Amino acid sequence: MRANFIGSHFFMKNFKHYLITDPKYYTNDPDIFARILTENLKKHKVDFACFRDKSSDNTEELAAIFVQICSKFEIFKVLINSDIDLALKLKANGVHLTSQQFDKIEAAKKNNLFVIISCHTKEEIEEAKRLGANMVTYSPIFSTPNKGEAKGIEDLKEVVENSDMDIIALGGIVTKSQVLKVKKSKAAGFAAIRYF
Repeated sequence: MRANFIGSHFFMKNFKHYLITDPKYYTNDPDIFARILTENLKKHKVDFACFRDKSSDNTEELAAIFVQICSKFEIFKVLINSDIDLALKLKANGVHLTSQQFDKIEAAKKNNLFVIISCHTKEEIEEAKRLGANMVTYSPIFSTPNKGEAKGIEDLKEVVENSDMDIIALGGIVTKSQVLKVKKSKAAGFAAIRYF
């Protein structure tokens, strides 16, 4: 998949589908994890995939399985959530940093990792751009448990129109109609756990 660089803006033609894992849906059993991930990647078109697990004791084992399976499916960007060292160790393409990790962008970029960072405000998006992140997620777009008030599609449209960062919509995206609404907003793509 070819990417074009326009100034500091990383523009990709196609609307991106971004799968994120969660032990609630994938479990921390290595065999079950591998089976569920494989089934989901067979069923859905996925451009980006992120291993995200903040609770299991065997995260490194699961992350290694994740990277191995994603490489078989030729996922464009395979990322590890928040852990630069683990991303490097497993030879993942990049890292998805939390909104508390703006200070880690520089280190990730110095290690040639593709960087997505979670943003919740326009100011955070501008900061992500200034620090050299490749893309951002902006959330929550739709209502999602324990994530605060939904921003909504109109807010997403406004943010996309007023930024030259590639913005991926995140939060509460579980239906095809929601994906279509996000696509119409001109966002660079959508990220989800439950949709996939």
